[in-house]
Amino acid sequence: MDVTPRQAEFADAALRVLAREGMTSVSFRTVAAEAGMSLGAVQKAFPTKDLMLRVMFARLRATAATQSLVEPGRPTLRSWLVDLMVSVLPLDEPRRAAELQGGAFVERAAFDPGTAAAVAASDHELRGAIGRLVRRAHAEGEVPKSVDPDAAAWAVLAFMQGMASQLLYDPASEDAVRRQCRWVVDAVLRH
Repeated sequence: MDVTPRQAEFADAALRVLAREGMTSVSFRTVAAEAGMSLGAVQKAFPTKDLMLRVMFARLRATAATQSLVEPGRPTLRSWLVDLMVSVLPLDEPRRAAELQGGAFVERAAFDPGTAAAVAASDHELRGAIGRLVRRAHAEGEVPKSVDPDAAAWAVLAFMQGMASQLLYDPASEDAVRRQCRWVVDAVLRH
């Protein structure tokens, strides 16, 4: 998706509003106030709210993908997956904001086919990366061949998403979260 610098600026402002007040608070007016610009400037950048929401998701996805899809050098797959989980789970304010933002789009996806397609593409990309790494770990003898790469990727992502949701209302220490992540990864890759 081609995004102008002005659209990026407004989408980032909208994401801040979303993280602070929820998706229902995102409007042209609140985005203009957050960005310190006029309502007309926001409406000129985004002829429809739907376009603004699509650009918001593209911005959110671009920042999340940059961090999470970097392949590991030579650590074990287990340690990389645990580090990946801990790096994206809402254990501090920036990651909490990112989870609230992502969660708002997941909720919207149930009712909007365009958002559903974008969220599904993001999940497919992450599961694909995890599956490729499991296959590499098979080849290197780190993970038993009986571990199905696609099933492992589904299990890891499902756990991450579920734990992220729970941490929003029931916070835990990073050490406790890391222990839970390690237990799940060990169980998934043990088969």
